[in-house]
Amino acid sequence: MLGNYYYHEVIRKTIIGFGTLFNEIYIKHKDEDSNDLSTIKVPLNYGPAQKFLARITEQKDLNRPYQITLPRMSFEHNSISYDSTRKTTVTQTFKAVDENNKIKKVFMPVPYNIGFELNILSKLNDDALQIVEQILPYFQPSFNITIDLVNSIGEKRDIPIVLDNISFQDDYEGDFSTRRVLIYTLTFTAKTYLFGSIANTTDGLIKKVQVDYYADTATNSRRELRYTATPKALKDYNNDNTSQLSEDITKTTTLIGVNDTTGFAVGNRIVINNENMYIKEIPNSNQLIVTRGYDNTTISTHAKSSQINLITVADDPFIEPGDDFGFSESLFTYTDSRDYSSTLKIDIWVNWYVK
Repeated sequence: MLGNYYYHEVIRKTIIGFGTLFNEIYIKHKDEDSNDLSTIKVPLNYGPAQKFLARITEQKDLNRPYQITLPRMSFEHNSISYDSTRKTTVTQTFKAVDENNKIKKVFMPVPYNIGFELNILSKLNDDALQIVEQILPYFQPSFNITIDLVNSIGEKRDIPIVLDNISFQDDYEGDFSTRRVLIYTLTFTAKTYLFGSIANTTDGLIKKVQVDYYADTATNSRRELRYTATPKALKDYNNDNTSQLSEDITKTTTLIGVNDTTGFAVGNRIVINNENMYIKEIPNSNQLIVTRGYDNTTISTHAKSSQINLITVADDPFIEPGDDFGFSESLFTYTDSRDYSSTLKIDIWVNWYVK
């Protein structure tokens, strides 16, 4: 089971998504008359705060022309844990559509929490407070971001980013040559989801429903009725172009002229433009008597030479995701003691043992 390579980059995308929340934060310095002196975009880096503190500590000469600029922010992810509160059934699945518009059956993702730490480093307390106040109001206590977790099936989810804790540290020890650093540490939890491998086939999609009804709940009861339902296309997918209109038809026309009726039969469904019709009679080789606006479609006028397509069972396998579809239903009556074997796909005899 393990060893089937896949990589959806979910954790990487979550880290990037978290970082983008804080990459457009600015601070302003004002004079005594509240006029703007400067506007500074706060740098954001991935890495622990200790790395930047070490670089600041190493710069003993405050008069050096190049130094680590403050304020700045850094973030890192520091934990991954399973979230049992968001657990779903292990075998539960959902349907998704891949980049080729094919339906795929996908197992539900596994909920995991990714921990983050955001550090705000500043020399001036006012700078730090400007940054903090631009962040905190958005978290009450969570802020949702949308991440495309699995590109191949277009699985986008809203990931809550929860603000867990805020702490403050004033790193101001030593003599006057030591640079002061104020540090605000904000801890977050991203409630994301990890997906397993995505099957390359559509095997397992439900394309038929079958139910057997029994007379009672006794183990030796005979089945009485079988109900089956399969998807039924409501439009033409294979563009068969069976015939064309030989005349214009209005919204009230039920006897329509066609070039040839050879490909039609009573009971067929046809579609002209976007209107479905049901063939009630075929009086001759060039006319059809139809029921208009079939399958809840809109009755419209149609011009001469409009294409007429058949809607048959051949169109059912091509139903596209998002399209409306109906159901072909059937009922069968039984009076035997057979059971349907889902493994063999046939009805089999069962030797009931009655005490």
